[in-house]
Amino acid sequence: MSKPNTIGALRASGYEVKPVKQEMRDNLIEKLQTKETLFPGIVGYDDTVIPALCNAVLSFHDLILLGLRGQAKTRLIRSLPALLDEFIPIVKGSEINDDPFRPVSKHCVDLVAEHGDEVEIEWLHRDDRFGEKLATPDVTVADLIGDIDPIKAASQRLHYAHEGVIHFGIIPRSNRGIFAINELPDLQPRIQVGLFNIMQEKDIQIRGFPVRIPLDVVVVYTANPEDYTNRGSIITPLKDRIGSQIATHYPRTLEEGIEITRQEATERRNGGLELHLPYFFREIIEQVAIEARKSDFVDQKSGVSVRMTVSSMENLLSNAERRAVLNGESLIVPRICDLYAAVPAITGKIELVYEGEQEGEINVSRALIGKAVKALFLKYFSDPLAAMQKNEQTYTEIVNWFKNNQALEISDTTPLQAYTRDLTEVSGLGQVVDKHMPVMKGDHEAMRISAMEFVLDGLHQHSMLSKETVNSKASYGDMLDTMFSSLHRGPEDDFLEP
Repeated sequence: MSKPNTIGALRASGYEVKPVKQEMRDNLIEKLQTKETLFPGIVGYDDTVIPALCNAVLSFHDLILLGLRGQAKTRLIRSLPALLDEFIPIVKGSEINDDPFRPVSKHCVDLVAEHGDEVEIEWLHRDDRFGEKLATPDVTVADLIGDIDPIKAASQRLHYAHEGVIHFGIIPRSNRGIFAINELPDLQPRIQVGLFNIMQEKDIQIRGFPVRIPLDVVVVYTANPEDYTNRGSIITPLKDRIGSQIATHYPRTLEEGIEITRQEATERRNGGLELHLPYFFREIIEQVAIEARKSDFVDQKSGVSVRMTVSSMENLLSNAERRAVLNGESLIVPRICDLYAAVPAITGKIELVYEGEQEGEINVSRALIGKAVKALFLKYFSDPLAAMQKNEQTYTEIVNWFKNNQALEISDTTPLQAYTRDLTEVSGLGQVVDKHMPVMKGDHEAMRISAMEFVLDGLHQHSMLSKETVNSKASYGDMLDTMFSSLHRGPEDDFLEP
């Protein structure tokens, strides 16, 4: 069915123009009644943030999402246009999406006054009704609200007192839609003052023009509470005008974090190589973020973005892919030694406190990976120290294999065949994997071999084996043999992994 193309035809069709907040409220109610997914791609907020967001919409509120970096604030506000009608009519050529029945701009008011119901209209899609601005210290009132345009005045031969010389900013151009400001505290206080009328009276004034232009716009903000002290603040009168303040958060369970990373990370690899990713690697990557969010070396007020886990997963897979390409292999199977290729993804995404800076960001990152391996090891395997105290023989055969200076060296470039041969030579290692991770028997053999290295590193993290790393090579050995041999060499000879 074709849409009306003039004001008269629109009036005859019985179309009713709703305020934007009423429109969003009605559409939200309909989605709730039909049990439709409100915000696809948003994970972990079903019982916390999304209900609060729904309440704000139902209450006709403007709102602010308050949370640390990497908590999907921007994605959430960019999902709000889904609550708008698919199309709305506007006066054709209008700069500020004038309502055909109640135009507010000088141009459209004059047009309707002159031509009445013959004025043409066009239909605006919901995606074109969303305006967004990143708050930076150089943002001006003219950017947001508008200013006098001397070129328009000259070309149309208008006096500077004529309303037609106004060049509208991004907020008026978002009229009858949603306008979002990201990182609100970065906006200078004098610019925040300029938002008062928009928030409360829903109108704008430009350069002292005596006419006020009423707007119908939903205003949403995002802010990081850390920014309140580092870069600026939200002035109290503006904060008072925001209807709902909604706190976001990081994934509250390991499974939620895994789902987010699986959704966001680029895991698909081209080139004909076959990817086999053991699930425990997904868990380790997420556990690194969990360890970082409780580490005394990491600034917790700054937060640890979920972008860290996404980048870490991509680096892990890329390191495994690089090895496969170098060795002419057809399989991409990550190994524990590949985890340390994620260090560059970690160091750039954590802020350290003074003690952490003294340790060094690389050492802190490697220690976080080690703690994650240690924590996940206990999910699948029994505690080595508890087993030793109970005189259980779970790991005895493995530990004894490393006696008398026996060592196992692993590199992240070792071909799969040599990697398999070296790990299967360790007595009892395969049996421990088969007993505690039986699912590996049904997977590709390379994944089972990777789980063997997981056992070795887990034993190292529990001080049952030593581990020395030089560049990309790791050497596992007997703890006591390593301690004694270290007495006869200088600290510059190697680097003992934390």
